[in-house]
Amino acid sequence: MPILKNILLDSLHGRLLILETLVLAGFLGTAGVALYNAFRNSAETAMREKLQGHVYALLAAADEDKDGKMLLPKILPDTRFTNPTSGLYALVVANSGTFRWRSPSLTGQTQKFLKPQPPGAISWHYWNVDERTMLVLNYGIIWEDYQGQGIMYTFAVAADIAPLTNEIQGFRQTLWLWLGGLAGILLIAQGLILNWGLKPLRQVATDLRDIETGAAERLTGQYPKELQGLTGNLNALLNNTRTKQQRYRNSLDDLAHSLKTPLAILRNAPSQPESFQEFFVLVQEQVSRMDAIIQHQLRRAATVGHGPLARAILIRPLIERLTRSINKVYSDKHKQISLNIAPKTRFFGDEGDLLELLGNLIDNAFKYGKHQIQVSAYPAAKQDIHPGLILKIEDDGPGIEPELFEKLMQRGSRLDESIPGEGIGLAVAFDIISLYKGKLEATHSKLGGACLLVYWPPL
Repeated sequence: MPILKNILLDSLHGRLLILETLVLAGFLGTAGVALYNAFRNSAETAMREKLQGHVYALLAAADEDKDGKMLLPKILPDTRFTNPTSGLYALVVANSGTFRWRSPSLTGQTQKFLKPQPPGAISWHYWNVDERTMLVLNYGIIWEDYQGQGIMYTFAVAADIAPLTNEIQGFRQTLWLWLGGLAGILLIAQGLILNWGLKPLRQVATDLRDIETGAAERLTGQYPKELQGLTGNLNALLNNTRTKQQRYRNSLDDLAHSLKTPLAILRNAPSQPESFQEFFVLVQEQVSRMDAIIQHQLRRAATVGHGPLARAILIRPLIERLTRSINKVYSDKHKQISLNIAPKTRFFGDEGDLLELLGNLIDNAFKYGKHQIQVSAYPAAKQDIHPGLILKIEDDGPGIEPELFEKLMQRGSRLDESIPGEGIGLAVAFDIISLYKGKLEATHSKLGGACLLVYWPPL
């Protein structure tokens, strides 16, 4: 039983089936009890009304003697009053004790079920005799004789409730039999409905096993709209994972390829007839070059890119913090920085990617700008969720000609060799933007220099 319990609780189908079974049992149980009580009350009420009808029939059949006193006939309207085994008995007694009448069915039966009642009063009680239970009605009346004197009588009618009990028990058995059959049918129907309704979830599990075994690369089934968000995020997660793996492989290949040249130079350097100073400078240059290559490839490999569960990052506080840090590095240049960013503008992605990108672009603006730098950010689309982002970094420097911009995207390319740097900042920025399926463009700024425009599409 514990094993079966764990299996059912570990299964979504089992949990729903248990819950629906409990709800169905509670509903049908409550309905059954309500129907049973209603039928029993109705049957008992009907029996009481019959007993009252017998009292009225006896009153209607009553006659008077020569003094005007009550006289009941020997032949009664209901023949059951004449049969001792019929289970229907009647007894009429004057409250003064001067008159007593009983139905022929009471022959040989006890007559202690009558309880005197005042005129107009009605009482009910159950009377147990000879292993039988009787429902007794006592009804009090007043009868005037010819002298105008009122005589009080009590009519008592008793009926065996065995037929009523049998009828109620038969109804109860039939009711629970039907309700049990209906519950079984509903449980089977619910099981089939659950099996059909949860089929897409089982299909997702099957497709995921195919992905695990290498038989498939993504979820390709036709899923209901309630699961499309889940399957879409799973596919995005799988694509993101494959992209990362491929990026790691590419970065390792690029790193190995990029290090071949400086290593070859260092390997051949001792055989060249150069002075120690020249050899030292050569080693320093190649070591610096290899360090720059390694740092670039590490940053490139660590870039996260779009993810299915991207976190919303407020742009303005991050840029304010970044510009304060860069401004300290270039404190001697006294650049004026202006931000055109709405307070709630958000970026959906990795904060490290955004810092790496903005750090390179704003650092270039500090390097080549003269006095003014402006950073702008606003949503790319009017959507409430993942609306995309547009970034503009402008300066008042010499600017970038569009035909030379593609050259700057190449690692190590620089336009102004007089300014310190390795020439890989824009290449790193371009790699990050590409991973987010965005665009990087260079135009002319209203400030007179370069304007680097970054566009992230909506997710």
